[in-house]
Amino acid sequence: MTDAITNPPNSEKLRILAADRTAMGTQLLVEALGKYPHFDVIEAPSIEEQILELAKNQRAQVALLTPPPQSHGQVTFGLVREIRSQIPEIRVIVMLDRSEPALVVQAFRAGAHGIFCRTEPFRLLAKCIECVHAGQVWASSAELHFLLDALADAGHGKFPHLANSPLSARESDVVKCVAEGLTNREIAQRLKLTEHTVKNYLFRIFDKLGVSSRVEVVLYALGNSEARMANSGNGRKAQPGATSRKTGELAAMAARKNGG
Repeated sequence: MTDAITNPPNSEKLRILAADRTAMGTQLLVEALGKYPHFDVIEAPSIEEQILELAKNQRAQVALLTPPPQSHGQVTFGLVREIRSQIPEIRVIVMLDRSEPALVVQAFRAGAHGIFCRTEPFRLLAKCIECVHAGQVWASSAELHFLLDALADAGHGKFPHLANSPLSARESDVVKCVAEGLTNREIAQRLKLTEHTVKNYLFRIFDKLGVSSRVEVVLYALGNSEARMANSGNGRKAQPGATSRKTGELAAMAARKNGG
């Protein structure tokens, strides 16, 4: 039995640009992903300027990037920003050796759509690519909580990019509360609103930002501008429910549920 997801006949292949930290690593990655019949994998060089040009010329839809050793991700995150700036239609996945909080937060701030830890089973990488291409955010529950912790450390009211957003002042207040991981009930208590009013605010926020989940609202608050245009891929808006952040809601909205 294969883990590959079979596409309908005559469907176009998904074009993936693969750039591992070494030429051999990239070749192995291309070979492994090439076993999925609906993937068209492009082997990228190790030079970042060439990666950017190849992504443009080959019309890649998803880019897999791995930070070089000892770089602390800075070089790769700069490339992510360049790709997001020059080729905004490409979805970017950053592959990390370990899910370190600083690297996870910096990757999403740079504009990554997904984080894939290299300790995960390879079969999940194919699913990660599928989900990210469909407009979803890929991250584990722990990685999403790194984002929440980063936002909490920033303190209340320190989201300067919200000043240029299409949100009203009250909607921005709700976004800040969501970024802290508050439930609808907790938001209502803090802002002295009813839960029904909070839910209405969330529907309007989802619509204005073009997002479909609370996770994408968190990414927006963190400064990942791509979250503004991210959609769930199924044409439906997610319900802005009041599930507690302690139940694993964030991981479910991020498209990974125990690898299933």
